[in-house]
Amino acid sequence: MTAVAVRPETRPPARGGAWVVYRWELVKLTRQVKTQVVVGLCVLAPFLFVAALDVQSNVPQDTLFGRWVHDSGFAIPLVILGFAGQWALPAVTSIVAGDIFSCEDRYGTWKTILTRSRSRSQIFAGKALAAVTFSVVTTALLALSSLAAGVLLVGRQPMIGLSGTLLQPGHCATLVLASWAAVSLPVLGFTGLGLLLSVGSRSSAVGTGGPVVIGLVMQLGSLVNAPETVRMLLLTTPFGTWHGLFTARPFYGPLEQGAVVSVIYFLLCAGGAYALLRRRDITGS
Repeated sequence: MTAVAVRPETRPPARGGAWVVYRWELVKLTRQVKTQVVVGLCVLAPFLFVAALDVQSNVPQDTLFGRWVHDSGFAIPLVILGFAGQWALPAVTSIVAGDIFSCEDRYGTWKTILTRSRSRSQIFAGKALAAVTFSVVTTALLALSSLAAGVLLVGRQPMIGLSGTLLQPGHCATLVLASWAAVSLPVLGFTGLGLLLSVGSRSSAVGTGGPVVIGLVMQLGSLVNAPETVRMLLLTTPFGTWHGLFTARPFYGPLEQGAVVSVIYFLLCAGGAYALLRRRDITGS
């Protein structure tokens, strides 16, 4: 069979092909044990975290709101957000993004899916959108579960902000949700990185573990006092920009800058993954 015979770009692609691929990928994700386990952990882990705090007197004082975990339930999702931004969220997003393309190499199914009236562009769009959906959904689940665990198990007490002002429960809930929403953009940046490694390496191990390793290296770069310009360009920096929301006079500059950096990462990585996929010789695989 020649390369022209299997390249879907040589014939008119099926209408709605990207959405068909997207829906099918979502169905596959819901049936995979690894995604079910991740979703379950996102829901249960915050409650287990609060339960662990209840049986010990020490509090995580190395985090900004750690000292308040026994005094206000709104501190719980912020402490979890601080830990999640360091390693958990990059790991969770890469579980799907880093495997969604390389799994076709592992099972040798590229030729099969490319001969079903679906173009490479449609396949890429459907798979990438499925990976983005998983990243957003798991982040939202972890945010809502963390807030619910704090409110239900600790309470709706007011909390002290970073400027020493007392934040009322309604304001606290709004700020907590806004903080988790702010980290959704760097999460998408790591999703794009997982897509790039998945396509480029053709290895699920590299696609899944690569973003985690890169995220840890970036964290180390921040800890060793790298130049401010370098830290501004790190994808892990936007995970901490939500701190500006909890001051007496909130400052949004770091949030805006982190959003721009995250979007650039996603566009460059996703664009690079798409370019690599279009140039690949599937027939020689």
